[in-house]
Amino acid sequence: MIYVVRHGQTDLNKDGILQGRLGMPLNNYGIGQAERLRESLKAIPFDYIFSSPQERAIQTAEIATGMKAIVDPRLDVFDLGEADRLHRSEVKMAGIVPDATVYKGVEQVPLFIARVFAFMKELEGQYGLSKANILISGHRCTTGCMGAYFQGMPEDGNLLRHSSDNGQYKTYEWRNA
Repeated sequence: MIYVVRHGQTDLNKDGILQGRLGMPLNNYGIGQAERLRESLKAIPFDYIFSSPQERAIQTAEIATGMKAIVDPRLDVFDLGEADRLHRSEVKMAGIVPDATVYKGVEQVPLFIARVFAFMKELEGQYGLSKANILISGHRCTTGCMGAYFQGMPEDGNLLRHSSDNGQYKTYEWRNA
């Protein structure tokens, strides 16, 4: 079983500020979310724990499981470029991402999807036929992308439809399991 977890709350989440690679660690509420997550997952014997390299995702994974996370850069948050740490209300968006014609350094959505899907395909190749319990800790964008890996792309292309709220998770099974 695959457990896809969105990291707990940070002060930037709470304040409505876009949080990408310039993110922050969990705030006290986010730590509490990770602790509640641990309580809800305590009966699951996890075999592998993977995380985005962002501190908030690592913290959530390790608090929730009591295990050391394996960090993989393909799970990193979508790169918001110059829009990172701007308030949502002041960012010009192009669909669900900051407008790359306005903000330098915004990651291209197809490249983002390709890197997350590459991680998932590799993981499925290694563990798809096993009964391993795997927790993957990420972000709104990465958890949404992983949901699309299992459930298909939403017709409108909005990956965020598959994401979880902060400190929440969704479960999936490999197609060949």
